Amino acid sequence: MGVGSSSIVRPVHGALTQAGNIVELFVDVVRNTFRRPFQFREFIEQAWFIASVTILPTALVAIPFGAVVSLQTGSLIKQLGAESFTGAASVLAVIQQGSPIVTALLIAGAAGSAVTADLGSRTIREEIDAMKVLGIDPVQRLVVPRVLAMILVAVLLNGLVSVVGITGGYFFNVILQGGTPGAYLASFSALAQLPDLYVAELKAAVFGLIAGVIAAYKGLHPGAGPKGVGEAVNQTVVITFLLLFFANLILTMVYLQIVPAKGS
Repeated sequence: MGVGSSSIVRPVHGALTQAGNIVELFVDVVRNTFRRPFQFREFIEQAWFIASVTILPTALVAIPFGAVVSLQTGSLIKQLGAESFTGAASVLAVIQQGSPIVTALLIAGAAGSAVTADLGSRTIREEIDAMKVLGIDPVQRLVVPRVLAMILVAVLLNGLVSVVGITGGYFFNVILQGGTPGAYLASFSALAQLPDLYVAELKAAVFGLIAGVIAAYKGLHPGAGPKGVGEAVNQTVVITFLLLFFANLILTMVYLQIVPAKGS
Protein backbone atom coordinates (compact mmCIF):
# COMPACT_ATOMS: atom_id res chain seq x y z
CA MET A 1 0.00 0.00 0.00
CA GLY A 2 2.85 2.35 0.84
CA VAL A 3 4.55 1.83 -2.51
CA GLY A 4 1.27 2.21 -4.41
CA SER A 5 0.26 5.39 -2.60
CA SER A 6 3.71 6.95 -3.10
CA SER A 7 3.57 6.18 -6.82
CA ILE A 8 0.31 8.15 -6.97
CA VAL A 9 1.25 10.99 -4.65
CA ARG A 10 4.65 11.70 -6.22
CA PRO A 11 3.36 12.68 -9.71
CA VAL A 12 0.55 14.75 -8.19
CA HIS A 13 3.02 16.54 -5.92
CA GLY A 14 5.34 17.17 -8.86
CA ALA A 15 2.51 18.55 -10.99
CA LEU A 16 1.33 20.89 -8.22
CA THR A 17 4.88 22.07 -7.59
CA GLN A 18 5.38 22.80 -11.27
CA ALA A 19 2.06 24.65 -11.44
CA GLY A 20 3.11 26.77 -8.47
CA ASN A 21 6.45 27.55 -10.11
CA ILE A 22 4.70 28.60 -13.32
CA VAL A 23 2.41 30.93 -11.39
CA GLU A 24 5.43 32.36 -9.58
CA LEU A 25 7.13 33.02 -12.92
CA PHE A 26 3.94 34.68 -14.19
CA VAL A 27 3.97 37.03 -11.20
CA ASP A 28 7.65 37.80 -11.83
CA VAL A 29 6.90 38.57 -15.47
CA VAL A 30 4.09 40.97 -14.52
CA ARG A 31 6.28 42.70 -11.92
CA ASN A 32 9.32 43.00 -14.19
CA THR A 33 7.25 44.29 -17.09
CA PHE A 34 7.05 47.68 -15.36
CA ARG A 35 10.69 47.76 -14.27
CA ARG A 36 13.18 49.95 -16.05
CA PRO A 37 15.06 49.72 -18.28
CA PHE A 38 12.69 47.93 -20.59
CA GLN A 39 14.47 45.72 -23.15
CA PHE A 40 12.83 47.32 -26.18
CA ARG A 41 15.38 46.07 -28.71
CA GLU A 42 15.06 42.50 -27.46
CA PHE A 43 11.27 42.85 -27.64
CA ILE A 44 11.39 43.97 -31.29
CA GLU A 45 13.84 41.23 -32.24
CA GLN A 46 11.76 38.53 -30.57
CA ALA A 47 8.51 39.83 -32.07
CA TRP A 48 10.08 39.72 -35.53
CA PHE A 49 11.49 36.25 -34.93
CA ILE A 50 8.19 34.84 -33.65
CA ALA A 51 6.28 36.45 -36.50
CA SER A 52 8.72 35.02 -39.05
CA VAL A 53 8.17 31.45 -37.84
CA THR A 54 4.37 31.72 -37.50
CA ILE A 55 2.97 33.98 -40.24
CA LEU A 56 3.31 31.58 -43.18
CA PRO A 57 2.06 28.46 -41.32
CA THR A 58 -0.83 30.49 -39.91
CA ALA A 59 -1.91 31.71 -43.35
CA LEU A 60 -1.63 28.21 -44.82
CA VAL A 61 -3.72 26.74 -41.99
CA ALA A 62 -6.31 29.55 -42.08
CA ILE A 63 -7.20 29.01 -45.75
CA PRO A 64 -8.42 25.37 -45.50
CA PHE A 65 -9.86 26.04 -42.05
CA GLY A 66 -12.03 28.89 -43.35
CA ALA A 67 -13.01 26.75 -46.33
CA VAL A 68 -14.06 23.82 -44.13
CA VAL A 69 -16.10 26.08 -41.85
CA SER A 70 -17.79 27.74 -44.81
CA LEU A 71 -18.58 24.48 -46.58
CA GLN A 72 -19.92 22.82 -43.44
CA THR A 73 -22.04 25.76 -42.30
CA GLY A 74 -23.23 26.37 -45.85
CA SER A 75 -24.36 22.76 -46.21
CA LEU A 76 -26.11 22.79 -42.82
CA ILE A 77 -27.85 26.13 -43.36
CA LYS A 78 -28.95 25.02 -46.82
CA GLN A 79 -30.67 22.03 -45.24
CA LEU A 80 -32.45 24.42 -42.88
CA GLY A 81 -33.54 26.65 -45.75
CA ALA A 82 -31.70 29.76 -44.54
CA GLU A 83 -29.13 30.27 -47.29
CA SER A 84 -29.16 34.03 -46.75
CA PHE A 85 -27.45 33.55 -43.37
CA THR A 86 -24.52 31.51 -44.70
CA GLY A 87 -22.11 34.43 -44.57
CA ALA A 88 -23.18 35.44 -41.08
CA ALA A 89 -22.79 31.93 -39.67
CA SER A 90 -19.40 31.43 -41.33
CA VAL A 91 -18.05 34.76 -40.11
CA LEU A 92 -19.31 34.13 -36.60
CA ALA A 93 -17.71 30.68 -36.46
CA VAL A 94 -14.37 31.92 -37.81
CA ILE A 95 -14.11 35.02 -35.62
CA GLN A 96 -15.41 33.58 -32.34
CA GLN A 97 -13.75 30.16 -32.38
CA GLY A 98 -11.77 29.48 -35.53
CA SER A 99 -9.22 32.27 -35.48
CA PRO A 100 -8.39 32.02 -31.73
CA ILE A 101 -7.97 28.23 -31.96
CA VAL A 102 -5.70 28.42 -35.02
CA THR A 103 -3.73 31.17 -33.30
CA ALA A 104 -3.39 29.02 -30.18
CA LEU A 105 -2.12 26.05 -32.18
CA LEU A 106 0.51 28.06 -34.03
CA ILE A 107 1.61 30.09 -31.00
CA ALA A 108 2.01 26.94 -28.91
CA GLY A 109 3.49 24.73 -31.62
CA ALA A 110 5.80 27.11 -33.48
CA ALA A 111 6.49 30.11 -31.24
CA GLY A 112 6.41 28.29 -27.90
CA SER A 113 8.76 25.54 -29.02
CA ALA A 114 11.18 28.10 -30.50
CA VAL A 115 11.28 30.13 -27.28
CA THR A 116 11.76 27.01 -25.18
CA ALA A 117 14.61 25.78 -27.39
CA ASP A 118 16.30 29.19 -27.26
CA LEU A 119 16.11 29.61 -23.49
CA GLY A 120 16.85 25.92 -22.91
CA SER A 121 20.05 26.10 -24.95
CA ARG A 122 21.09 29.18 -23.00
CA THR A 123 20.40 27.37 -19.73
CA ILE A 124 22.44 24.25 -20.50
CA ARG A 125 25.32 26.47 -21.69
CA GLU A 126 25.10 28.15 -18.25
CA GLU A 127 24.43 31.57 -19.75
CA ILE A 128 21.50 32.06 -17.36
CA ASP A 129 23.71 31.30 -14.35
CA ALA A 130 26.34 33.71 -15.67
CA MET A 131 23.72 36.46 -15.94
CA LYS A 132 22.67 35.86 -12.34
CA VAL A 133 26.29 36.05 -11.19
CA LEU A 134 26.64 39.40 -12.97
CA GLY A 135 23.51 40.70 -11.22
CA ILE A 136 21.33 40.62 -14.33
CA ASP A 137 17.80 39.36 -13.83
CA PRO A 138 17.12 36.81 -16.63
CA VAL A 139 13.37 37.27 -16.23
CA GLN A 140 13.58 41.00 -16.95
CA ARG A 141 16.28 40.65 -19.59
CA LEU A 142 15.07 37.59 -21.52
CA VAL A 143 11.63 36.38 -20.41
CA VAL A 144 9.60 39.61 -20.35
CA PRO A 145 10.46 40.66 -23.95
CA ARG A 146 9.61 37.18 -25.22
CA VAL A 147 6.28 36.98 -23.40
CA LEU A 148 5.23 40.46 -24.56
CA ALA A 149 6.34 39.62 -28.10
CA MET A 150 4.21 36.47 -28.08
CA ILE A 151 1.20 38.47 -26.88
CA LEU A 152 1.66 41.06 -29.64
CA VAL A 153 2.19 38.47 -32.38
CA ALA A 154 -0.78 36.39 -31.16
CA VAL A 155 -3.10 39.41 -31.42
CA LEU A 156 -1.83 40.20 -34.92
CA LEU A 157 -2.05 36.56 -36.02
CA ASN A 158 -5.65 36.42 -34.82
CA GLY A 159 -6.52 39.29 -37.13
CA LEU A 160 -4.66 37.61 -39.99
CA VAL A 161 -6.50 34.32 -39.47
CA SER A 162 -9.85 36.15 -39.35
CA VAL A 163 -9.22 37.94 -42.65
CA VAL A 164 -7.78 34.90 -44.46
CA GLY A 165 -10.43 32.56 -43.06
CA ILE A 166 -13.34 34.80 -44.03
CA THR A 167 -11.84 35.37 -47.50
CA GLY A 168 -11.35 31.63 -48.01
CA GLY A 169 -14.86 30.93 -46.79
CA TYR A 170 -16.29 33.50 -49.20
CA PHE A 171 -14.40 32.01 -52.14
CA PHE A 172 -15.41 28.42 -51.45
CA ASN A 173 -19.03 29.29 -50.68
CA VAL A 174 -19.49 31.37 -53.81
CA ILE A 175 -17.45 29.18 -56.19
CA LEU A 176 -18.15 25.65 -54.97
CA GLN A 177 -21.59 25.96 -53.39
CA GLY A 178 -23.06 28.46 -55.82
CA GLY A 179 -23.75 31.10 -53.20
CA THR A 180 -24.60 34.70 -53.99
CA PRO A 181 -21.75 37.14 -53.32
CA GLY A 182 -24.08 39.97 -52.38
CA ALA A 183 -26.07 37.85 -49.93
CA TYR A 184 -22.89 36.47 -48.37
CA LEU A 185 -21.49 39.94 -47.73
CA ALA A 186 -24.80 41.51 -46.73
CA SER A 187 -25.44 38.92 -44.01
CA PHE A 188 -22.23 39.73 -42.10
CA SER A 189 -24.03 42.00 -39.67
CA ALA A 190 -26.98 39.66 -39.16
CA LEU A 191 -25.38 37.60 -36.39
CA ALA A 192 -21.87 38.96 -35.88
CA GLN A 193 -21.16 42.02 -33.73
CA LEU A 194 -18.11 44.00 -32.64
CA PRO A 195 -17.81 42.31 -29.20
CA ASP A 196 -17.16 39.05 -31.07
CA LEU A 197 -14.01 40.59 -32.52
CA TYR A 198 -13.05 42.07 -29.15
CA VAL A 199 -13.30 38.74 -27.34
CA ALA A 200 -11.35 37.02 -30.12
CA GLU A 201 -8.49 39.48 -29.69
CA LEU A 202 -8.69 39.09 -25.90
CA LYS A 203 -8.45 35.32 -26.31
CA ALA A 204 -5.41 35.72 -28.55
CA ALA A 205 -3.69 37.96 -25.98
CA VAL A 206 -4.42 35.49 -23.16
CA PHE A 207 -3.19 32.60 -25.31
CA GLY A 208 0.04 34.46 -26.06
CA LEU A 209 0.56 35.18 -22.36
CA ILE A 210 -0.01 31.56 -21.32
CA ALA A 211 2.16 30.16 -24.10
CA GLY A 212 4.95 32.64 -23.37
CA VAL A 213 5.07 31.95 -19.63
CA ILE A 214 5.04 28.16 -20.06
CA ALA A 215 7.66 28.26 -22.82
CA ALA A 216 9.89 30.47 -20.67
CA TYR A 217 9.49 28.25 -17.63
CA LYS A 218 10.34 25.09 -19.53
CA GLY A 219 13.24 26.82 -21.20
CA LEU A 220 14.67 27.96 -17.86
CA HIS A 221 14.26 24.49 -16.30
CA PRO A 222 15.25 21.88 -18.90
CA GLY A 223 16.73 18.49 -18.19
CA ALA A 224 20.43 17.78 -18.48
CA GLY A 225 21.99 18.17 -21.90
CA PRO A 226 20.46 18.53 -25.37
CA LYS A 227 18.08 15.65 -24.64
CA GLY A 228 16.62 17.64 -21.75
CA VAL A 229 16.02 20.61 -24.05
CA GLY A 230 14.21 18.40 -26.55
CA GLU A 231 12.02 16.95 -23.82
CA ALA A 232 11.29 20.47 -22.53
CA VAL A 233 10.15 21.52 -26.01
CA ASN A 234 7.77 18.55 -26.25
CA GLN A 235 6.40 19.22 -22.77
CA THR A 236 5.88 22.89 -23.65
CA VAL A 237 3.73 22.06 -26.66
CA VAL A 238 1.60 19.50 -24.82
CA ILE A 239 1.03 21.57 -21.66
CA THR A 240 0.33 24.72 -23.65
CA PHE A 241 -2.21 22.97 -25.87
CA LEU A 242 -4.11 21.69 -22.84
CA LEU A 243 -4.14 25.03 -21.03
CA LEU A 244 -5.06 27.03 -24.13
CA PHE A 245 -8.08 24.89 -24.95
CA PHE A 246 -9.19 25.05 -21.32
CA ALA A 247 -8.73 28.83 -21.30
CA ASN A 248 -10.73 29.06 -24.55
CA LEU A 249 -13.58 27.15 -22.91
CA ILE A 250 -13.60 29.44 -19.86
CA LEU A 251 -13.43 32.66 -21.88
CA THR A 252 -16.17 31.50 -24.25
CA MET A 253 -18.48 30.57 -21.38
CA VAL A 254 -17.92 33.92 -19.65
CA TYR A 255 -18.42 35.85 -22.90
CA LEU A 256 -21.66 34.10 -23.78
CA GLN A 257 -23.00 34.86 -20.29
CA ILE A 258 -22.00 38.53 -20.34
CA VAL A 259 -22.70 39.50 -23.96
CA PRO A 260 -26.09 38.37 -25.32
CA ALA A 261 -26.30 37.04 -28.85
CA LYS A 262 -27.40 39.56 -31.45
CA GLY A 263 -31.13 39.56 -31.92
CA SER A 264 -31.84 37.70 -28.66
